Amino acid sequence: MSQVKDKNRFAKTVNIKNRKASFEFEFIEKVVAGMVLMGTEIKSIREGKATLNDAYCYFNRDELYVKQLHITPYNQAAHFNHISDRERKLLLSKKEIEKLQSKMDEKGLTIIPIRLFINDRGFAKLEIALARGKKLHDKRQDMKAKDAKREMDRLKF
Repeated sequence: MSQVKDKNRFAKTVNIKNRKASFEFEFIEKVVAGMVLMGTEIKSIREGKATLNDAYCYFNRDELYVKQLHITPYNQAAHFNHISDRERKLLLSKKEIEKLQSKMDEKGLTIIPIRLFINDRGFAKLEIALARGKKLHDKRQDMKAKDAKREMDRLKF
């Protein structure tokens, strides 16, 4: 029996976003980081099977890791598959790590992943942001501004 291979299984462009992050957090600074991945993880990412909803970053021995980044196990991997919620090391320059670490000392700041994508060279990259949690009144102001902008766009036509 011949097995039919699906050539369109892998997407040419992968752009997985954390949509809830912009509502919950105010972004102060954005940085693009590489990730240390296993082979089955990159294949799942190319299929678009990853979620950033509960993910966050933390420092461990002057290295930055991402936790709760869920990458669905790859179907064709059999017993060589990866653990879906394992911690993954982020690849940043020493200067960028020191800069982020010094800013993390401020109260109320956290590092969260915003976007997971594949760059032009085929490497998986994670866009992370130094962020501050929004208060309820900040969220209300953002919603009012968004509604006003939507209303103005509607009236233009």
